[in-house]
Amino acid sequence: MVEMEIRMVHRGGSKINFREPVITHDSRFLLCAAGESVNVYSTSTEEYVHDLQGHTDLVTGVVLNPSNHLQVYSCSADGTVRLWDFTDAILIKTFIIGYPIYSIYVSEKHGGVVFLVVPMANYKSSELFQLVAVHLPHSGDQEVEARELSAVLCDVSPHPGAASFGREGEYIAAVKGLQLEVFFFKKQKSYRFSLKSGMKKGAKNAFTCVSCHPKEDCIATGHENGKIRMWRNFNQKKEYTYSTLHWHHGAVNTLCFTPEGTNLLSGGIESVLVHWHYTQENQKDFLPRLGAAITHIAVSPDGSLFSTSHSDNKITIIQSCVKVSAVIQGLVKGDGVWTNLIIDPRSKALVLNGKPGHLQFYSLHRDKQLYNLDIVQQEYIHEEGLDQFEVVKAAFDARGDWLATVEERRKKGAELEINLKLWAYDKLTQSFVLNTTVTTPHEDRITAMFFSPSPETTMLVTTSLDGHFKAWLLADHSDANEGFWACDFVGGYHLLKPGCCSFSADGSLLSVGFQEVVTVWSPASWELLTTLSQPPGAIRDLCFGRLSCSKYLLGASTKNQLCCWNLLTCSLEWSTPMDVSLLQTDPLSENIAAFCSQSGSSDLFVFKPSEPRPLYSQKALCTGKVQHAVFAPRDQMLESCEERTQWLNRSQLYFFTQHMDLLTFSTKTEEDRLLTSSKQLMVDDSVAVTPFYLLLGKHRGQQLEKQEALTNPMAERTQLPQGSIAIKELLHTPAHVLPSASFLCAMFVRSLLISSSSAREGKEHEEGEMEREKEEEDSEGEADPRLGESAAWGPPEEFGAPALTKAQERELRKVKTFDHSWLSSLLDC
Repeated sequence: MVEMEIRMVHRGGSKINFREPVITHDSRFLLCAAGESVNVYSTSTEEYVHDLQGHTDLVTGVVLNPSNHLQVYSCSADGTVRLWDFTDAILIKTFIIGYPIYSIYVSEKHGGVVFLVVPMANYKSSELFQLVAVHLPHSGDQEVEARELSAVLCDVSPHPGAASFGREGEYIAAVKGLQLEVFFFKKQKSYRFSLKSGMKKGAKNAFTCVSCHPKEDCIATGHENGKIRMWRNFNQKKEYTYSTLHWHHGAVNTLCFTPEGTNLLSGGIESVLVHWHYTQENQKDFLPRLGAAITHIAVSPDGSLFSTSHSDNKITIIQSCVKVSAVIQGLVKGDGVWTNLIIDPRSKALVLNGKPGHLQFYSLHRDKQLYNLDIVQQEYIHEEGLDQFEVVKAAFDARGDWLATVEERRKKGAELEINLKLWAYDKLTQSFVLNTTVTTPHEDRITAMFFSPSPETTMLVTTSLDGHFKAWLLADHSDANEGFWACDFVGGYHLLKPGCCSFSADGSLLSVGFQEVVTVWSPASWELLTTLSQPPGAIRDLCFGRLSCSKYLLGASTKNQLCCWNLLTCSLEWSTPMDVSLLQTDPLSENIAAFCSQSGSSDLFVFKPSEPRPLYSQKALCTGKVQHAVFAPRDQMLESCEERTQWLNRSQLYFFTQHMDLLTFSTKTEEDRLLTSSKQLMVDDSVAVTPFYLLLGKHRGQQLEKQEALTNPMAERTQLPQGSIAIKELLHTPAHVLPSASFLCAMFVRSLLISSSSAREGKEHEEGEMEREKEEEDSEGEADPRLGESAAWGPPEEFGAPALTKAQERELRKVKTFDHSWLSSLLDC
């Protein structure tokens, strides 16, 4: 098998706010860069339609093709520019540039040319970039070399908002640091304008973004101090002028003119879209409370829709700066994932920290956030240095009926505040409702929290740095929503601090790691069953084996040791020197994934505790330590027979890198299946396939019609008349021009009646058929003398000939009664 059979991919949870999105000419679709692909969303339903897959590295830009409104260009760090038909998700052409690409720009005036930001040829390892023009060659091949680059501007910013075409492509403006540079294509000359740093009064004049007026010679630039400068007369070095607009109190993150140039849109950290009137610069409108800092603004070519990208990985679609019409929410990636990655047993959604004080439920299969659950239930104040409650732990029980969360707040010079909350699932609201709050469940930080998988009892165990672990039980009550939780047991071991714990698969054993000692307890009686010895080093992670490997307990220590104990003999089965940063068990198989740190990167080993050889291993998986991972159950099981890929058949392994990128593993089998399913969903020119559409759409209807035709052959004969003139008259004519109902009624009723002649013919035909069948049944009763001999030899199956059914015998008799005289005349010829 080839090594590339399994590869890492961005599958769900990608940053959709990484680059400015694109709205199509008809305003039906929104396209945005998402990891290694381009996602296509419906602007009306917010639903994900499909993606454009083909790049092998991060997509860094998407722009519409000026010469064909049904096509887009995408560029990537893999050094290629790709041309797509986005409605059918078809890759038309790949242009190989040969350098990593960071931004892409196009202009209608410069046909067949794209402008790219690439590293300067002599400074590939540094942070110096240049803007180059690339003439895309016309060729019939799908892959074309396009390595002839013409430098336009040197030392530019790789940020896509740092350059913009002006006045129908006559010039291009670029900003970096304290300098604005304008290049005129006709003159082949550039002018540079510099600002002072302005640090005397604490202000920062550095440029952050630029946007050029589409019709006039005017350039708008945003600055770190929140000001917007409108530059004019810049075609001469000394006579330029600028006016200043100021509303933002933080840096201006993005600027965008509307297609006609009548308005300028700006956004920043305030989460407010500011709408400046171009002719009356003092007049402005606001669309506030958009939820998070605005990073990009895009406008549809007809100016009817705006879109704003936000720092919380969200895209908001706005109708003409008046109201929010749709919100496309990606996976929220905050400062860190304190809760680890968890799978909700009910919805199979990925659950982790979302907005401050919230948990987000994210569908990995639909690549969409389902909802946010407010855990802290306090107003979050966006202010640096302010101590506020954060959700640090979360756990589900096996059925998904209960959710436990821990929130912490540590004030300077004050004690740590901890709240343990138990949430019950409410089937009516399809969400979790707060049931019990325990203030200060422990005297110090909680290090681990797990529910018992035992179906006999609902139990939660927490471990803390205060030297104790506690068991919490749900009081016996008929209605779980009215029950309450209470502490049932407090345990400890020689005043040592517990750092981790784990339940066995059936809930009959609990292991707790007290620094360098592993203890095993019986939750039924809370008896300490045994303690396990191991090499020096505190235990940082524990997990039990599952299914056929349930007799094993694995532990990773801080002294770079991975140990495996046999619980039947209470002895060390094996150990190996590995710096394991994370152990993750697959709930549907015996497989365990171990992420190990080595030389500044992470390695992955997937193994069974009972086998010495790993099922799969990959060195240098990613840079830094992997500290968050989870096995997510598949919707449809893969049927791979290859040994290296069998561990991915039932579950899919997701993990976060240190840069908060959510990655997973994909096989060729799975990619082929996804490609097939995406083609099946491509209907009606890529209209968003919503769950409602799949429920009542035409494809489901066609399937039902086929099934009905197979099960009920008479259904076809009893259908009502289709395409009646009266029905068309009623349904397709505007109501105000229809004649009176009394006139239409008679015509409508007559259209439903069957004429007497056709009814008589049908009746005679049916009677003839019934008489013929009766004669055949009577003839079956008469014994054929030739059949007696064959019957004596036994049934025909013994000689390899299948037995005929009665229906098949009738068909054969019908053939026998046909007139075959025409055949003899042909043979005589």
